[in-house]
Order: sequence, then structure tokens, then C-alpha cells
Amino acid sequence: MLTNEVMKSAVADENVKLTAKDFATNQDVRWCPGCGDYSILAQVQRVSPELGIPKEKFVWVSGIGCSSRFPYYMNTYGFHSIHGRAPAIATGVKLANPELSVWVAAGDGDLLSIGGNHFIHACRRNIDLKVILFNNRIYGLTKGQYSPTSEKGKKTKSSPYGSIDFPFLPVNMAVASGATFVARSLDRDPKHLQAMMLRAAAHHGLAFIEVYQNCNIFNDGAYEPLTDKETKADNVVVLEHGKPLIYGKNNDKGIRMDGMNPVIVDLTTGEYSVNDLWIHDEFDENPGRSFVLAHFSDLKDFPTPIGVFRQIQKSTYDGDLFAQLDEVTKLKGKGKLEKLFRMGNTWEVA
Repeated sequence: MLTNEVMKSAVADENVKLTAKDFATNQDVRWCPGCGDYSILAQVQRVSPELGIPKEKFVWVSGIGCSSRFPYYMNTYGFHSIHGRAPAIATGVKLANPELSVWVAAGDGDLLSIGGNHFIHACRRNIDLKVILFNNRIYGLTKGQYSPTSEKGKKTKSSPYGSIDFPFLPVNMAVASGATFVARSLDRDPKHLQAMMLRAAAHHGLAFIEVYQNCNIFNDGAYEPLTDKETKADNVVVLEHGKPLIYGKNNDKGIRMDGMNPVIVDLTTGEYSVNDLWIHDEFDENPGRSFVLAHFSDLKDFPTPIGVFRQIQKSTYDGDLFAQLDEVTKLKGKGKLEKLFRMGNTWEVA
């Protein structure tokens, strides 16, 4: 099924250099002016030519929501599927043709509410998918109800006196479920977002990127302290492998660990130096520190981490499946569908 224009411009010559325009369709982009989705789309289209993958080997799968219009705007193959089922359908696409590069575009309401179960199991299986979560902490398409990531106390059309739900931490959920690449970025930091997309594309296994994305109609300014030039440095800590957790306008603040408890320290007093700080290790097999980083949002005055939280290597579901099929075929030969239908517990109705 094609959800965008027919692939008239499929690459016939592998030496042809693709550009961002090659990944744009003739469809009118139907998002509200100022929506953060525009930035995510632009970064994906800029990064896609750098991956060295022919357009006809990309597939974008989405569910339902504002972000789920994404396949219409990518000049690749794609499915605009049903609410919450994008990870399941993407899994089917990958297993049907493992040579494809399969990407999922999903909103927080889509992926983490009705789609939560499918997301968990895609992570657990470590199937080779790339999942981008557009997290605006609100239901945008249905006009402003609170979502699974809305903060407790959030007043919306469906919670006029304040939400009493505790929000999901998507990064924590992805790590706990077994995703082997977990990252976070911001819609208003295009260079960083491009870098995370390139890292995700290069990873073999389930790669998950949470993108903090502004909904300027129903939740405007939700991430303003993290994106505004005047406040970003004091509210964001950039995770880089092998480097200490330092932030602040003058790099004057840091995070150290007291056991498993993170502590903010002032680097200007002389009591602590860079050598005392938490050194980020994205390849740590133990997920404990990734959980701590994900919970910074629950701690008063702590900065929000962006970057790669964790990247580990283990076998993928799709890889193991085809290896098993090859092994069984060598042992028993190719089977016949008719024989399969008639073997085991079968009976005839008179």
C-alpha cells in the first residue's frame, strides 16, 4: 500500500546523489502553522539522503494523530495505519521484507495509550525498527485532552480540574522494555535532532528517539525553558559518551553521583571539580543509570537530559527468526503448505 505519491523517482542509478527534496512529496503539509512537526519532518528529509539507502527501501508507518500524517509527506513507501498499531504493522513489514529500513512516526497519545502494549513488545523483541515519538504532552488531533505524558495536575478539556494521572516517562519505558538504542532530542534543536536520527539509523535493533515537540495550539510553551536561548543552558544537560554531566550558561554546574542518587554541584566554589562528576556511559549494560537520568524530570531543579541515554548490542528478533528458519530448512527441507494444514490436531466434519 502506498500512502503518498507513486514512486516515479525511484533511484535507477545508485550513484545518483539524493537530496532532501527527493524525499518531499507533492502533498500539502497539513499541520498548524508553527507546529513542531514541521521541524521533525525537515530533519528527517535532510538526514535521509545521508543514509545511503534507496528511497524504495524506506517505509514509514504511523498510527493516528497529528504526527501520523508523516507518511504522506515522505516520498517513500508508507502506511497510515490505525490507532496505536504502528509498531505491530511495522513489525510485519520488517518480517515480510527484512531488507527494508522501517521507521515509525507516533505521538504520545498514539504510542503510549492504546499503542502501549505494541510498543513494549516491539522493544522487548528488539526488532530492527526506528521509532520516533512526537511528544507534545497533549492530544492534539482530538483538540486538547491530556495524554499519557501530560504532567500531573494538567488542566485540559478532559481534565478541567487538573489531571490526577502520573505521566509515563517514555525513555524509562523504552529502556525497561528492552530497546537497545534510546535517545531524546528537541524539535527546536535541528542539529542535535539530525545527529540523533543518524545515530538511530546506524543502530541495528530497536532504536527509539523521544522528541520534545511543541503544540502551539493546545500546549504552547510546554518545553520553552528547554528551547529558549536565555534559559536552555540552565535547564538542559547534553549527554555525550565519556564526558561529564556539565551544564549552565558558563558550564558552572554539574551532576555527581552519591551512590545511586544524583546531586547537583556548583563548580565555582572549589569544593567540587569536573573530576568529581558523573561520566556518561551510553554503552553500560546495566540500565540503572539510564533510569536515573530518565527520572531527572521528577527531581526539583534538575536539568533535562538530551542525547543518547543507552546503546547496547544484542540479537534482533528479525535476525533470529530468519536464522532459525534457515537452520530448520537445512535440517528438514522446505515444507508444503497443504501438509501443514493437514498435520496435527485436525478433523473432518461429516
